[in-house]
Amino acid sequence: MSNATGTFRSAGGSTRAVTRTLSDDPLGGTVRRTVLPSGLRVLTEAIPTMRSVSFGIWVAVGSRDETNPQAGAAHFLEHLLFKGTHKRGALEISSAIEAVGGETNAFTTKEYTCYYARVLDEDLPLAIDVMCDLVADSLLEPADVETERSVILEEIAMHDDEPGDEVHDLFARAVYGDHPLGRLISGTAATVTPMSRRQIQGFYRRRYVAPQIVVAAAGNLDHAAVVRLVREALRGTPLDSDPAAPAPYRPATRAVRTRAATTVVEVKETEQAHVVLGCPGIDRLDERRFALGVLNNVLGGGMSSRLFQEIRERRGLAYSVFSYASQYADSGLFGVYAGCAPSRVDEVLELTRAELSRTAAHGITEAELSRGKGMSKGAFVLGLEDTGSRMSRLAKGELLYGDLIPVDELLDRVDAVTLDDVNTLAAELLNLPMSLAVVGPFADRDFTGRL
Repeated sequence: MSNATGTFRSAGGSTRAVTRTLSDDPLGGTVRRTVLPSGLRVLTEAIPTMRSVSFGIWVAVGSRDETNPQAGAAHFLEHLLFKGTHKRGALEISSAIEAVGGETNAFTTKEYTCYYARVLDEDLPLAIDVMCDLVADSLLEPADVETERSVILEEIAMHDDEPGDEVHDLFARAVYGDHPLGRLISGTAATVTPMSRRQIQGFYRRRYVAPQIVVAAAGNLDHAAVVRLVREALRGTPLDSDPAAPAPYRPATRAVRTRAATTVVEVKETEQAHVVLGCPGIDRLDERRFALGVLNNVLGGGMSSRLFQEIRERRGLAYSVFSYASQYADSGLFGVYAGCAPSRVDEVLELTRAELSRTAAHGITEAELSRGKGMSKGAFVLGLEDTGSRMSRLAKGELLYGDLIPVDELLDRVDAVTLDDVNTLAAELLNLPMSLAVVGPFADRDFTGRL
């Protein structure tokens, strides 16, 4: 594979668009990458057997890029960009795509924001025009700011009513404390309520710049046509800017400082107790991420996993129990979630800790290694069977890794994981002091002695 990424990151911006073929993947289509003079990148995967195209605009800005007073600005902006531009009102934006049977949406994460549409191949020019318009040229009208402020406050309230989701945010806060990675992506009522249009507008124009943006598309398409349509759609907008080099992918300059193991309890009169027990993990570019994927599968990645079998299948203590790993540019999390009756929370936590300790001390077996690898490979390949996931793979490779690793190479990296790799990581990771997040009816309980 030819990786053109580094070519454009050490020098100044080019005055012409530069296109390279990144791969002709036997498990996919032809992937091409064009860097426009502005530093904006366009990546496509041509899959002629499809009749649809997924088109996305990815911005390397997320909630961790906000200051404390700005908390929630990236998510607020994501809502507002659909409210109208100089060319279209909010209804015209949504109806244009829905009229051709397409769908459009957006989401904000801690490190990036994505706006996307999925349409029939013949309607790709429309999708490109609409999506580029809303990302590049939103008006952010004062009335729309107030309307969406109310919507977002309702969204925050709705999230507070979902303890199974809230506990994961509580766990992040337990590990990261006041660091931006520990904050809610949505912000809080205390930060969203006073946020002004001027603050959001400033965030928009400072952060949504061409070098920070990747356009990705996958499906039945022609790369040159996509590049031409993108350039036409952005002509005359703030993203049609002076020559510049693409921004580098988010560097891991130094490890994020995490808090000492702690317990955080949110007292709520819920029918279930929701708990997450875990610790800091590894960052996105750590070569041990493939071993961690295998370890996660063995511990709590499916119905055959150790935790699922012990806690749900053998003892019937919880309906939902799983482990997970989150990875960022310079940090990560590893956690085990369970939802159970409040009266059973002690037993569930005891069994979870026992399994983590046993795995740290004795590792996994060869049979589990094989099964864990198979789960990783299968999930990856099966996840590429639609245009949306392929489009996401292109953008994430460019934004998060600075590279697009071919499918076969990724599968080879999983196959290369050894029993010693997994067991060494398990001994290091699972022996770390564990933080605990709890949501449930525990006004009279003290979990602090149970770490």
